[in-house]
Amino acid sequence: MQIALRTQQLIAYESGVADTADPLGGSYYVEALTDEIEKRASDYIAKIDQMGGSVAAIEKGYIQQEIQESAYRYQKEIEASDRVIVGVNKFQSKEPPPKGLLKVDPKVREMQLKRLAELRTSRDSKRVETSLAGLKKVAQGDGNLMVPILDCVRADCTLGEICDVMRGVFGEYEPTVKV
Repeated sequence: MQIALRTQQLIAYESGVADTADPLGGSYYVEALTDEIEKRASDYIAKIDQMGGSVAAIEKGYIQQEIQESAYRYQKEIEASDRVIVGVNKFQSKEPPPKGLLKVDPKVREMQLKRLAELRTSRDSKRVETSLAGLKKVAQGDGNLMVPILDCVRADCTLGEICDVMRGVFGEYEPTVKV
């Protein structure tokens, strides 16, 4: 019963379906929402284009600032109950939450480390070195990285090894934070 109730509350409060008398009664409502999204997106894209494009906007910290402001505004709306999030700021359950649901057995870590060690000893190390070198060469140029990444995967390179090559070439992204 509680799941059915929460489902109704989610639909009513979080989807906006109750904001119109008949949300599925023809295309006017859906079209009006689509037109609004399109206009806002076009205005936003034009603003970013005026800055010199996405890369320039990222380098200036604009995108990060917009994300921060949006997250801050969103959180303030939740805390002021201007935005209803079922179970968070409205319709909270009085029952204590269940415990121990997301407990990972430490044996899983040991098992994964063992599997990784077995993989490293059983794979063709020459093929691994060759495919990682190929990835590095393409990354240092301007080619498409998908084929060499797939070659690495087929050679049983680990995700960590692939990422290490990419980090070695490109470095790690450090966002420009404006406060």
